[in-house]
Amino acid sequence: MARVVTIILLLFSIGLAHGQHRVADLKVQGNKKTKTGFIKKIVKLQAGMELDSTLIEEDIYRLKRLPSVSHAYFQVFPANEEGYYNVFYGIEENFTLIPFANVYTSNNDEFAFRIGLQEFNLFGNNITLGGFYQRDIFDSFGAHLRAPYLFGKKLGVAISYQDLTTQEPVFLDNGTADYRYNNESFEILGLYEINFKHRLEFGVNFFTEDYQYLFGSTDPSVPQMLNVDKYLYKLIYNYDAIEYYYQYLSGFKSTLNMQYVNSTDERLPEFLIGFNDFVYFMRVGQRGNWASRLRLGLSSNLDTPFAPFAVDNNLNIRGVGNVIDRGTGAIVLNTEYRYSLVDKDWFVLQGNVFIDGGTWRNPGGDFSDFGDDQNIRIYPGIGVRFIHKKIFNAIFRIDYGHGITKEAAQGIVFGIGQYF
Repeated sequence: MARVVTIILLLFSIGLAHGQHRVADLKVQGNKKTKTGFIKKIVKLQAGMELDSTLIEEDIYRLKRLPSVSHAYFQVFPANEEGYYNVFYGIEENFTLIPFANVYTSNNDEFAFRIGLQEFNLFGNNITLGGFYQRDIFDSFGAHLRAPYLFGKKLGVAISYQDLTTQEPVFLDNGTADYRYNNESFEILGLYEINFKHRLEFGVNFFTEDYQYLFGSTDPSVPQMLNVDKYLYKLIYNYDAIEYYYQYLSGFKSTLNMQYVNSTDERLPEFLIGFNDFVYFMRVGQRGNWASRLRLGLSSNLDTPFAPFAVDNNLNIRGVGNVIDRGTGAIVLNTEYRYSLVDKDWFVLQGNVFIDGGTWRNPGGDFSDFGDDQNIRIYPGIGVRFIHKKIFNAIFRIDYGHGITKEAAQGIVFGIGQYF
């Protein structure tokens, strides 16, 4: 009965867009770790304002996207003073101190993993602090801090440091060489929220690249040792209109990433790189979710074995292996159907079928390379997800991909979180 009365009062208040109905007080309930002051800082509705259903819906949408919130709702009740209402924002919190892991193998007996720990609600202010250790033949580590609301409702900062070392294949005209590749970087970004759907990130990254030849083919024009200091300017524009209901997503998201890269070595040319991820989710019935991601990317078309777009198990094509090719352009489509086989109060068992496909432009090549069957990879597969609904991003995934194009591989990819 109380719920019915609340709904009637809510509909009444929503319908009076030009009336004198105002907010007596905004109250937050259900939050334990997340600070009430933080929630009131980032929402738009404030005491004394006109009761505005559109504003309330935007606030609830914003709260659902916070890492600390698994679900949010609102209620409206009459206050003691005529024409005034108390608005309650209800919060269902996530557990936010989360370990993570990414593990993969392939039919080439490759094995690599990355493990780490992240706190997504540091000090109750939805600040993310995390670090990782990676073993991919060599050891790597990194740490990051992200505080999107550090300076108010719209302005924040992100800082990261990483020291990555991997064994990278370099594709030469007469064969393949393997290099020990190290990238040590420090990045600082400013975060600006235009509104609750549009965001910008902008900043600079200083890094050192170190290539050391290990074995394989050689080419007189390709150095066997290379150590160079570089810097890049980065701009990211994010449009996010995804609606969240626990593990079910619907809507559209677009992320544009533009970078200008230069170095302290005049012998190395400057170059540009840009890519856009288009992501679309659609609910299918009560338990189904169709998800798709399209990446379009181009960079300066330099004829170099160190091209920026990689074909890789953990990045774009499940089952393909560890950096099996590189290019100066990429078109990648991932599409999958997710179905919740079991959906309980706190636990979800989700199965999925997917197709990952992509093609690349060869370094120094032209756009016809995208149609070359040597560059096209198509990998269908199946997977399973174990999801804890009360822990942020607590999705353990296992995917098996099997290639159906030329010189195809097959492999299993493990990880925390959905693949995209």
